[in-house]
Amino acid sequence: MHANTRIMMEGTIVAALAFMLSLLPTTIGSSLTISLGMIPMTLFGLRRGVRPALLSAFIWGILHFPAGDVQFLSVIQVLIEYPIAFTFAGFAGLYAQKVQKALLNDDQRAAVKNVALASFIGTGARFFWHFIAGVVFWGSYALWGMNPWLFSLVMNGAGGIATAAVTAIVSVILVKKVPQLFLPKDMKYAKQPR
Repeated sequence: MHANTRIMMEGTIVAALAFMLSLLPTTIGSSLTISLGMIPMTLFGLRRGVRPALLSAFIWGILHFPAGDVQFLSVIQVLIEYPIAFTFAGFAGLYAQKVQKALLNDDQRAAVKNVALASFIGTGARFFWHFIAGVVFWGSYALWGMNPWLFSLVMNGAGGIATAAVTAIVSVILVKKVPQLFLPKDMKYAKQPR
């Protein structure tokens, strides 16, 4: 099988897994939700890099449409909260080379640091767009007459931080216990001298 085809298939499977994990009930209180789909998406980004991760994350966002799992206020709001926001989750892949090189050089400290950073970058990039949509489109629904900026920051910020923390914890455990998940057999990096 051609390497690009393998990566595309892997990305599609990860998108489906991320979507299925997103359906698990993880709501705490009235609206704090932890998005478990960020875990496989971050792992895929760190395994394959930013471009495949962006495409896989885009597919994850699009999967909400046929499943009927879309909150619709307007076309622009839907575009921001699904294709755009979810695509940005793929930016966790920006740290792929750093994590892989650290693992190849047996530098677990650098690997752990970069995995944690990737978890927060990918989640932060995604939740930035949810924050924008919260201000522009959901602000009129703010509880207690709260300022829309503050309301969106509290609601999306809390969910984003909780999601990033859970993603970072699970990803760090994985990089320590199963580092080969981050090192595909067809990768192009060689062990670097110390």
